[in-house]
Amino acid sequence: MLFFKRQWPIIVAFVCGIVMWARYYIPTEQSQTLQDEFVRWARILFGFAAMLGILSLLHHHWNKIKFKRPGYGFSWITLVAFVIMALTGLLPISWQWIGFAESFRDLDGPHMYLFEYMFVPMQATMFSVLAFFIASAGFRAFRARSVEATALLVAGCIIMIGRVPVGDLITSGWTASIGGTDYSILPFAQVTDWLLNIPNAAAQRGIILGVILSQIAIAVRIIFGIERTYMGGGD
Repeated sequence: MLFFKRQWPIIVAFVCGIVMWARYYIPTEQSQTLQDEFVRWARILFGFAAMLGILSLLHHHWNKIKFKRPGYGFSWITLVAFVIMALTGLLPISWQWIGFAESFRDLDGPHMYLFEYMFVPMQATMFSVLAFFIASAGFRAFRARSVEATALLVAGCIIMIGRVPVGDLITSGWTASIGGTDYSILPFAQVTDWLLNIPNAAAQRGIILGVILSQIAIAVRIIFGIERTYMGGGD
């Protein structure tokens, strides 16, 4: 039993990792078929993982309600919303069943109505609330306490002005004529494009390269059984 709990997952990870790595360097029809088969099995595993996550979510909130832990009222809302969305999505419920055929005939049933007019607005509200936290973090980060913080402050101000319509309205009339050609005195839009396409893009590429190298290192550690945290523990 210990073999299937400890050694067997490592063997499966090693074989799958080596096979998929070797398949990339063998551009044949058989290798492509092998990849497609692996993708199908991965989708099946993702489905079971999603079911496990849903059961874990329901179990967590039900226990919270059962023992009346702090905030269990929100657990009631979560469970009721889950049941309603699941039923409207799985059952063939239409607006004709509940008497709203004319008013909502352009919508694809109650499920899409709840998604478009309840879930999406609440999601937008959450992101708008997060904007205040981002502004707060930006205010703390943009304090000119050093040369680097000052450069960040100046670049942030330029990008914010150059990326909003108000910035164009403020600087549109500030031009100077040189040789019969009008030039903007404060070209925030052009400077913003330069900051985003050159310094920012270069930094992003460096970060992405580092992330890719770390992913390769983690993949090698998993394939050779050095990294075992996916089994629910360390070494």
